[in-house]
Amino acid sequence: MTYNVDQLGFYGTYGGAYIPEILHQCVQDLQEAYLPIIEDPEFQKDFRTLLRDYAGRPSPLYYAHRLSDRYGCKIYLKREDLNHTGAHKINNALGQALIARRLGKKRIIAETGAGQHGVATATVCALLGMECVVYMGKTDVERQHLNVERMKMLGAKVVPVTSGNMTLKDGTNEAIRDWCCHPADSYYIIGSTVGPHPYPDMVARLQSVISEEIKWQLQEHEGRDYPDVLMACVGGGSNAAGTIYHYLNDPRVRIILAEAGGKGIDTCMTAATIQRGKPGIIHGSKTLVMQDEDGQIQEPYSISAGLDYPGIGPMHANLAKTGRATILAVNDDEAIRAAYELTLLEGIIPALESAHALGALEKMQFKPDDVVVLTVSGRGDKDIETYLRFKD
Repeated sequence: MTYNVDQLGFYGTYGGAYIPEILHQCVQDLQEAYLPIIEDPEFQKDFRTLLRDYAGRPSPLYYAHRLSDRYGCKIYLKREDLNHTGAHKINNALGQALIARRLGKKRIIAETGAGQHGVATATVCALLGMECVVYMGKTDVERQHLNVERMKMLGAKVVPVTSGNMTLKDGTNEAIRDWCCHPADSYYIIGSTVGPHPYPDMVARLQSVISEEIKWQLQEHEGRDYPDVLMACVGGGSNAAGTIYHYLNDPRVRIILAEAGGKGIDTCMTAATIQRGKPGIIHGSKTLVMQDEDGQIQEPYSISAGLDYPGIGPMHANLAKTGRATILAVNDDEAIRAAYELTLLEGIIPALESAHALGALEKMQFKPDDVVVLTVSGRGDKDIETYLRFKD
């Protein structure tokens, strides 16, 4: 069995492209162009140069001594928080902006929840001289004010969205509406492994630099290029996809993904899509969706703006269905506790999204010689006010 996308854009029964007719040509053009562009040596040269000289890659693989002692195994942290703009999002934003330029697009649209993808996209647009419009739920605008100001400083237009519960889902809805109105000159940079094919595969490929680096970094640290356990948080799923990409079909590696439990998966205040979702269509893709008996999307909740999404990437839905990945729900209080633990043990303040992956550690049983790689997807600067508000 392979866990990669097939020629029709499906991961098992999940994926595909369910789109309005007005976007058909844009999506079909991208389906036909993305692999030839990504595999072109000139594109790879430009992309790798920017990753190295602009984004600051490779990101370190750090052996967390005190955290390892705490959990009785060997824990390495993949430090995506040290990238330019403070998260893994810059990898995908750089790659897609280069693809957009190859396609002759001048105007970039993006959605954002926690603001990290919006900041990364605004950053890349400033670098390449492209117009940038970012859609962001009004709730997220308020709780991620610093990132909003960063985007504006970088020259992006930030559009607060007031529909729904005014979070990531609603920002994505408005971004798609914009794309429908401007298909000829605009390119939609989706920040997660969601949306119509080829976006889930394209984002995963661009983020796969993470697992590519893990392989040679582990070889240096441990004398082997694979861990026993890979761990990451999952909302839309881009940092998780990048972390596991080169290990998808390696049965030696256990995959553990942490989704946002919110106030608990047995409450209505949760974003645990894999635990609570049913097959459905959202934002152009068939995947697991939080929905009621009538198929109406249920509003998700998480303390983390970046995990507050009622769907999941089709790759991750398939990994859960097939049992390739174990999905753990981590509640708000568990994530907060894990964030403070990492901060006090290792001097690293993680993003709230990453704190959910850290919160899964206490739910695991490890052997002393287990090699665990956990991706810290972003830094916690943007979440300081939330951390302080929920401390103790």
